[in-house]
Amino acid sequence: VQLQACGGGGLVQAGGCLRLSCAASGRPFSSYAMGWFRQAPGKEREFVAAISGRGGSTDYADSVKGRFTISRDNAKNTVYLQMNSLKPEDTAVYYCAATRDSRVVTFGYEYDYWGQGTQVTVSS
Repeated sequence: VQLQACGGGGLVQAGGCLRLSCAASGRPFSSYAMGWFRQAPGKEREFVAAISGRGGSTDYADSVKGRFTISRDNAKNTVYLQMNSLKPEDTAVYYCAATRDSRVVTFGYEYDYWGQGTQVTVSS
């Protein structure tokens, strides 16, 4: 599986929104759970959100609950991260990841494939 960040990152003011997307090659996409992680400068990579293979289950980091929404379109082999009410502390490089486990998983080591990362910068 190869993951390609399709854009949506960039610079936004606090309170604004962005939508990240990540397209996957390889089949079958629905057999892979997908996740989003982020890494801020000087910090370790952290879990943001995850979604099961068929999209029926999701999980979020406490810091983004109620503001971010993960979704997927298996017909398009794409996973999305809708980010609303952005805060300066959301500034980071965001990575999509795929795991052969179709269930929701939240630890980075459980993921098998990683995208190249997209910069999100939220100004105050």
